[in-house]
Amino acid sequence: MTKITFIGAGSLVFTRNLCNDILLTPALQDSTIVLMDIDATRLERSRQVVETMIQQRGLPARVFATLDRREAVRDAQYVITTFQQGGLDAYALDIEIPRKYGVEQCVGDTLGPGGVFRGLRTIPVLLDVCHELDQLAPNALLLNYVNPMAINCWALANGSGRPHVGLCHSVQQTSEMLARWIDVPYDEVSYLCAGINHQAWFLQFRRSNQDLYPLISRALERDDIISQEPVRGELMKHLGYFVTESSGHASEYAPYFRKSAAMVTDELSPRFKNPEDHWFDFGRTGGYLRYAHEWAIRADQEFCDLIDGSTPLPTERTHEYGSFIIEAMETDRPTRINGNLPNRGHITNLPEGCCVEVPCLVDKNGVQGVVVGALPTQLAALNRTNINVQELAVDGALRGDKDAVHHAVMLDPLTAAVCTLPQIHALVEEMFEAQARWLPQFNQH
Repeated sequence: MTKITFIGAGSLVFTRNLCNDILLTPALQDSTIVLMDIDATRLERSRQVVETMIQQRGLPARVFATLDRREAVRDAQYVITTFQQGGLDAYALDIEIPRKYGVEQCVGDTLGPGGVFRGLRTIPVLLDVCHELDQLAPNALLLNYVNPMAINCWALANGSGRPHVGLCHSVQQTSEMLARWIDVPYDEVSYLCAGINHQAWFLQFRRSNQDLYPLISRALERDDIISQEPVRGELMKHLGYFVTESSGHASEYAPYFRKSAAMVTDELSPRFKNPEDHWFDFGRTGGYLRYAHEWAIRADQEFCDLIDGSTPLPTERTHEYGSFIIEAMETDRPTRINGNLPNRGHITNLPEGCCVEVPCLVDKNGVQGVVVGALPTQLAALNRTNINVQELAVDGALRGDKDAVHHAVMLDPLTAAVCTLPQIHALVEEMFEAQARWLPQFNQH
């Protein structure tokens, strides 16, 4: 029986989707699933949801819940991380403090002051998990879903060296969206996508020998399409390639879109003409934080509906890569994913050792990244502006070096477009003070 452990299992969306995927996979239906969280109430609800999935399908799988992380990872073959260190309290500080200085983040979980400090909070926990795996499950593969993906995975590589892969769903979601836009069946599409997490590029998008990019360009001329993705449409117009992450996210990773609150309110937000089509307000500051608070209110009912059968169980696996990786490694039936790994020559014009998101082959030998070669120069250049921030954030986290953190935020494209150097210094110091209880690596210096 395969032992699969979830760290942060109180996250209902990930636990529900990933466990359901596992239980829909014939080769994994006798797995032992261990759920771990620090919140006993949320943990028990997640256990009930997974137990319901098992019972309704009459499967031999077993599920256990524990507050003891060491016990959870003991002898695991796969460990899936989905936690949020500091919860919504810390996340609110990631959004609210930078906003005082004019930094308007709508998500703030990948780059910018919010992404940097989320990484500083998360990395010590991930490294503790890796230390426990070294002792208790030395052969386990770590599947990380925790943002900021590139910062976290780079720190995992440099701070532990353990086998891992960072997983996201932006490549899948974006490729599906592009196929819908141009009315091409998704199973007829092939693509090559590479770069860094949340800023990877569709270098090719094809149907057999047909280049589908001209159809994408024509789709972006339609008001109903460009109103869904104004930022990504503009980036493609000027850079020539479509990027993986949504317009809200993408607007934070470049200096062009969020220079002031007035620009966000008066220029960017109104360009989203179909807000009902989106699961949070992409343009406005703190949009995802508001969504997270709303979800926390609805979560109790969602749990109950799943457990009592009011919400039927999905009958098909999601496009999340987790279950496909485990299946490929357990059965040696290869699959292809896009994963986040250390750059070991995979993208030749991005820094060696940084975290890149590239196509990967998965089989019994694990996750093996494909060599893509060089990105178009303008794409690599924009990626490097983000990688500069990631590198300094990782250095700061691993060495407890506050100066490196200051430098990381100084070099953030959005923050630098908005703030002076003294303002950035004050912003970072205020965030250090407000988040000290989640930053043990700095409190001892």
